Amino acid sequence: MTTSVKIATNTKDKLEQLQAEIKLETGRKVTQQELLDRIVSREFDSKTALIDSFRDDFEGLSEEEIEQFFSGTSDWGVETSEEDIDRILYEEEPLDE
Repeated sequence: MTTSVKIATNTKDKLEQLQAEIKLETGRKVTQQELLDRIVSREFDSKTALIDSFRDDFEGLSEEEIEQFFSGTSDWGVETSEEDIDRILYEEEPLDE
């Protein structure tokens, strides 16, 4: 259940600025409700810590996962240009060379 809360215009402006900063820093769009919930439910040492709390928790692949990924690849000894890749992916006609 949600309840409407009246807030001052300058407080709303600060929330909107913080929303924009979170979007810019993390690439994630958050609602003002999410933002307020997180501010109220947790203690943060700084604004940076609050923004960081909206980041994904993905810490990357383990060495084993990276090795597994690359185990299915091989070098065929053929040089492939970006133009070739674009042409193949987007079915463009080859450029006259």
